[in-house]
Amino acid sequence: MSFINIEIKARTNKAGEIRKYLLANHAEFKGTDFQTDTYFNTTKGRLKLRQGNIENNLIYYERENQAGPKQSNFSLLELTNPEALKAMLAAAVGIKTRVEKQREIFFIGNVKFHLDILQQLGSFVEIEASNKYAPLSPAALNEQCNFYMNEFSIAPGDLINISYSDMLLALPDQAG
Repeated sequence: MSFINIEIKARTNKAGEIRKYLLANHAEFKGTDFQTDTYFNTTKGRLKLRQGNIENNLIYYERENQAGPKQSNFSLLELTNPEALKAMLAAAVGIKTRVEKQREIFFIGNVKFHLDILQQLGSFVEIEASNKYAPLSPAALNEQCNFYMNEFSIAPGDLINISYSDMLLALPDQAG
């Protein structure tokens, strides 16, 4: 099944303040996940296998690289045997890169929040307003994303226009 996110990713040094805001506004804390995202070679979009102690999914998505709220069209498949699928995909199409992160996961309604730490890249916040959890239009999802960007005082200069995988691939000796 396909869904839409309107999402942002931003550098942050205010994870503690954002966490306090989320908890004060009755966000549901899903836990801290230690995730490895394995990205596979594709001819279009991105295909990643997420393995964690909370989330284990195969995710295909298409998204423009741009700062600020952007639409991501995605399909998600929950997995019970991610290692077997990873071996199969690695043999068939090859691995592009791997991203390892510590991720705190929160929800307020249909909006998902991530507080991420990546050893080589630093600390980030992600906001994902999704129609996966509520039948909302892209315009309504964009409004939600902008609302939380304002609430978290995310400055335009903090916004990231590419994925963690692209950021890591730009570092020396990080492919594969």
